[in-house]
Amino acid sequence: MPNIRSAKKRMRQAVGRRARNRDQRSAVRTAIRKVRGAATRAEAEAAFRRAEELLDRAARKDLIHANAAARQKSRLRKVIASK
Repeated sequence: MPNIRSAKKRMRQAVGRRARNRDQRSAVRTAIRKVRGAATRAEAEAAFRRAEELLDRAARKDLIHANAAARQKSRLRKVIASK
């Protein structure tokens, strides 16, 4: 437990950031699962648009690496093409 006031503030900020990052990472994973689990191609394409938005936002905010987001989107496009 920090004693210095600025360290206490940094700890409070870190808690908030950690929660926000966890929520955003979870939303990305859920969106990816929805694309893969879609029954029809139309459902998959709709889910892909949402997943693409979330992946791009996560990459922009350095939650994930930009190349990782591009790789995920590429793999999801392949999944949709095979439906």
